[in-house]
Amino acid sequence: MARVIPKVDLHCHIEGTTSPELLRELALRNKVTLAADIFTDDGDYAWKDFLSFLRTYDAATEAIRTPADYHDVIYAHLARGAAEGMIYAEVFVSPDHAAESGLPYPEMLTGLEAGIADAERDFDLTARLIAIAVRHLGAERAEAVAETAAGYRHRLVTGFGMAGDEAYGEPADFARAFAIAHEAGLACTAHAGEVLGPESVRETLDHLPVRRLGHGVRSIEDREVLARVVGEGIALEVCPGSNLALGLFAGPAAHPLPALVAANCRVALGADDPPFFATSIGHEYALAAEMGLDEAARLNITRMALEAAFVEAPTRARLVARLDAFAGAAATEPGR
Repeated sequence: MARVIPKVDLHCHIEGTTSPELLRELALRNKVTLAADIFTDDGDYAWKDFLSFLRTYDAATEAIRTPADYHDVIYAHLARGAAEGMIYAEVFVSPDHAAESGLPYPEMLTGLEAGIADAERDFDLTARLIAIAVRHLGAERAEAVAETAAGYRHRLVTGFGMAGDEAYGEPADFARAFAIAHEAGLACTAHAGEVLGPESVRETLDHLPVRRLGHGVRSIEDREVLARVVGEGIALEVCPGSNLALGLFAGPAAHPLPALVAANCRVALGADDPPFFATSIGHEYALAAEMGLDEAARLNITRMALEAAFVEAPTRARLVARLDAFAGAAATEPGR
């Protein structure tokens, strides 16, 4: 029987974890009529490219409206991850998406906190939250999200980030938003080097106080950018499943994850928006194996993810000790 190695997911959007089945339940609960075109004939989420994915994502979030909804969404996400060996997760939460459904940020966090507490009790894992701005909503909205996250500090919200359409605006436009969050003590990450090339990574590092990059895989295309990522110790939140689903690379053999590892990049894995891209954190680790990364390399990815996690030192130490115990037990198995 194959052993289930400990896994960490550092890149996942809370609304994007909602299965079509759960979304329909929430729509019925909240008396929301979902747009018919967000589902395929088979009942999966319907999209054809990155921008249509964003539209479907936004339409789907209309059904997530109450603290109880957020409880159910994050509990279901963490339960699925735990079944695949996930011991730690960070989840992006969007005050803008909650506000669009009429839910204030504190109430969204109330539901998420309850869901995390129940999952931690039931599944022996740990989770934290990262408040994110939506890039294509503009700099002013990003600053408002940063002020909200900085002004309403919650013990589970340990970071600030930015997602959305990477082609909208320039990283410098969002410098004030990130300064607000950074000065409030929130660790920062931003999506870059996914849809756009290595120049988006360079500009993000030039203007934003980030410790990690969402995706960042296009760094591999520019030696200077790659050297800078490595030299500055920037961790990349790599999501092979969504990269392949969006057609950024022709297949697992063309994905740069092994090359990034070989270049001494700090990398972590993430499931991004699991039901949209037919993936999970377990599938992400399986893709890494398919790309030629052996168990030791995959365990090291978990270790790098814990080192890059936006989590308090005592919790990090406990999780690393758990990983060490697994690795130690594996090393003493017969035949190893």
